[in-house]
Amino acid sequence: MIKVQRKTLVITAILLALMLFLGWRLVRPMQIFVASPAFERPIDTRAAPAMLKTLGAQECASCHREFYDEWHTTIHSQAWTDPYFQADWQFDESPQICMNCHIPLDRQQEHKVLGFRDSEKWDPILAPNLDFDAELQHEGVTCNVCHLHNGRILGVYGDNSAPHPVERIDNANRVCVRCHVASGERWDTFFRFPPCGTVAEIQTSQGKESVKGVNNLSTDTIAALGCVDCHMPLLERPLVPGGKVRTTRRHLWRGGHDPAMVKQALTISFEGTADEHRFQLAITNSGAAHYVPTGTPDRHLTVQLRVLDVQGNVLKEESHLLKRTVMWRPFIIDLWDTRLPRGERRNYNLTLSDPKQAFAVEAVVRYHLLDERRRRRIGYQNREPIAYEVFRQRLPVTRTGP
Repeated sequence: MIKVQRKTLVITAILLALMLFLGWRLVRPMQIFVASPAFERPIDTRAAPAMLKTLGAQECASCHREFYDEWHTTIHSQAWTDPYFQADWQFDESPQICMNCHIPLDRQQEHKVLGFRDSEKWDPILAPNLDFDAELQHEGVTCNVCHLHNGRILGVYGDNSAPHPVERIDNANRVCVRCHVASGERWDTFFRFPPCGTVAEIQTSQGKESVKGVNNLSTDTIAALGCVDCHMPLLERPLVPGGKVRTTRRHLWRGGHDPAMVKQALTISFEGTADEHRFQLAITNSGAAHYVPTGTPDRHLTVQLRVLDVQGNVLKEESHLLKRTVMWRPFIIDLWDTRLPRGERRNYNLTLSDPKQAFAVEAVVRYHLLDERRRRRIGYQNREPIAYEVFRQRLPVTRTGP
């Protein structure tokens, strides 16, 4: 009898502890990645060259106007001011770690990071930053985020005789990986690969083990990523007005917000077989080294196949979702992933069982920047559409009989 009571007490204690643990996991602050040494703190600008007075993009524009004009059109330039980011960040209680990629220079942040109260480095010890520059903060990922390193200006062409000495960068992809690799080494943070770690997806798509952090990337690995090949296309032009014409890269970084870039990544065809009344939509990730869509799991593609009558009314509709589905609590686990890996083709078929009333079959593919439920949950009041079409085609239904 006593043994049974002890066993019951032990089981009850274990169950209670498990319930308390799971309850804590349901309410604890969300930590979706490990704070890698690469971005646990903002970039130290104390050793910036003396000729740089503000570190702002306008100062760079005085000599590199074309580069500035390109940067000014990008999401990088809006990394801090973007309304969606602000809504999402504030909904998640404004973690400081996010600033280190959205406003990476120390002068862009109102507080200095003196240290951390926790080993996970999600709870920094902050102090007022006397060098804070509010105007610089609003530039987001500005020029010197990528081009300032250890007190030297980085560039593809090294030049010690320039107005500011330029150190030759060993590989242009290196500046990308600081923010586009997010670590996930802990058992309870992320399985497979992280939410904004596109570099890890490239590794996975190449049949290699996904990287666990920027510190695990070798020079050869970084060189093989090809980030700049797609997102910074080549252009022959001088670095400064009147200078020597050289091979440069456009500072555009187009991605999911640009329909033309998404269309460039996909090959889509829609065909029908008249005698069998069968239709097939084929989508291939032919242009992206990573998954499509990539980035935040909110991004997804929808496929709709519709049977229409002569008035355009929908007689039948099939819908498909290409999305990464994640369980966030109590543990972060990838449940399933229907996105398109590198080089993969996906077929969607529709057969007309009764074609008499059918006049046409239509295929529509849409790219969604944000999940509608997430938009409502964080209170984001978008002024611009959060989805757009990347493909639409209508095929007539051919009748072979009476």
